[in-house]
Amino acid sequence: MKCNFPENFWWGAATSGPQTEGRFQKKHANMFDYYYEIKPEDFYKYQGPDVASNFFNDFRHDIQLMKEAGLNSVRTSIQWSRLIEDLEKNTVNPEAVRFYNEVIDEFLKHGITPMINLHHFDLPAELYHRHGGWESKHVVELYAGFAEKCFELFGDRVKHWFTHNEPLVVVEGGYYLQFHYPNKVNGAAAVQVAYNLQLASSLAIKKFRQLNLDGKIGVILNLTPPYPSTNEPEDIHASEIANLWLNRMYMDASVKGEFPQELVELLKGEKVLWDSTESELLLIKENTIDLLGINFYHPHRVSRPKYSANSLAVDFVPNKFWQDYELPSARMNVDKGWEIYPKAIYDIAKDVQNNYGNIDWFISENGMGVSNEERYMDETGVIHDDYRIQFIQEHLYWLHKAMEEGSNCLGYHLWTPIDCWSWKNAYRNRYGLISTNIHTQAKTLKKSAHWFKTLDENNGFEIEEALIQ
Repeated sequence: MKCNFPENFWWGAATSGPQTEGRFQKKHANMFDYYYEIKPEDFYKYQGPDVASNFFNDFRHDIQLMKEAGLNSVRTSIQWSRLIEDLEKNTVNPEAVRFYNEVIDEFLKHGITPMINLHHFDLPAELYHRHGGWESKHVVELYAGFAEKCFELFGDRVKHWFTHNEPLVVVEGGYYLQFHYPNKVNGAAAVQVAYNLQLASSLAIKKFRQLNLDGKIGVILNLTPPYPSTNEPEDIHASEIANLWLNRMYMDASVKGEFPQELVELLKGEKVLWDSTESELLLIKENTIDLLGINFYHPHRVSRPKYSANSLAVDFVPNKFWQDYELPSARMNVDKGWEIYPKAIYDIAKDVQNNYGNIDWFISENGMGVSNEERYMDETGVIHDDYRIQFIQEHLYWLHKAMEEGSNCLGYHLWTPIDCWSWKNAYRNRYGLISTNIHTQAKTLKKSAHWFKTLDENNGFEIEEALIQ
């Protein structure tokens, strides 16, 4: 069958400043720069962000390759730790302004729409050590000032802005699951950070609208339904609570302007509800998003918790109300350890359509990380990543089905255009349409890049229904 997509559909890819630029000429360290400085052993093969994929020096060549891969839009980010010279006064670094101007202009020169994200796990580390980072409302104000500088400097050409990438990951990784610096386990702090990130997003949106710029602003959320392990009431209840925290917290606040009342009551009952004011909640209510980006890689599957959530002398953490569940004989990306379940994109799309006013949205990240891709390289140096092509096709099939039923999706962005540095995992798994030799910085289009260019040119593809899973 043929899956045709609308005219002007966004066929693109997503990346970020901290994962591509390298630390060249940066005055400030971000959270991962600092984390690598103090604990390089936590990173795969001791590979840190110092060079990354050398985008700072190689952006013109990289953007040319993105064009050759058929991308008509690309989301990246502006690093707070690069752009701002004085973090308290929000003065800008002229060289950083020059760099980002040149990057934006280079995208436009090649007919690629630049979409800019403002916070991609890269809070300046000084603001954590000085003020407590996202635990501090002062940092929220500083972030809004940084955002305003970006709008003023680049808003004449950038028409699509995003306040955060996956704010929930900042909360999870830094405050109870321990995979991002500061690696805390503090449920009350996690709740306050979650609130402050939403407040920061809403305040940046207010700044954007006060400037009367031509464009749209939104947020990028990692979403998926937390499928219950059984239809028994205990597992369904666990799924509902997981959904409140994992999905509805930011979806409701960003789209509807209010946090889910059920979540508020739950946090009150646990005596960990965030500190807020009436004026802040009004600001959140009045500054909802224009555009929603959804990152999807794998499903959540949950079951009732191993121990009662009412157990005594147990500190609060959000996930005490459920536990992760692995589906027996699940279809897997074994390298990454993630289940492959493309139909979740359809379920997400229908949720947005039915419960969030069918807001403008797009797939802002979707992709497949594979290690040792050199095993699929031919004698000319091209990686034959047929598995990635199949992965994209299956997800696009389910997206197309939802769009036929009225879901208002504007595009599909793969993670990522060029193999990039990936936090603690560094270069263990590769996601790109274009391969990176991290020793020579040679970059080569993979088979998937040539396929993606054809996808863009045809504005669709054909797939045998028998292959759909």
